[in-house]
Amino acid sequence: MTIKQPLVVKQPEIGGLIREFRLLTGLTQEKFAAHLGVTYPTINRWENGRSKPSPLAMEKIEAQLHEMGDEGQDLLAKYLLN
Repeated sequence: MTIKQPLVVKQPEIGGLIREFRLLTGLTQEKFAAHLGVTYPTINRWENGRSKPSPLAMEKIEAQLHEMGDEGQDLLAKYLLN
């Protein structure tokens, strides 16, 4: 059984990843929040660096980035800690 490692993003850049991902999908903060099952203020705090997504939210974001193909992979490469 393989244990999945959580997505690790450079802390100050989580907001940039979330913002770029949201803009790539063409969603407002409100619609992106509904898509992830969180509130609009939560997305706003993430994008402005006042808080960070929970591990569950990061799993959802990572899965959606993988589904996006090359654009999602490029974003992951740009923001992941290696």
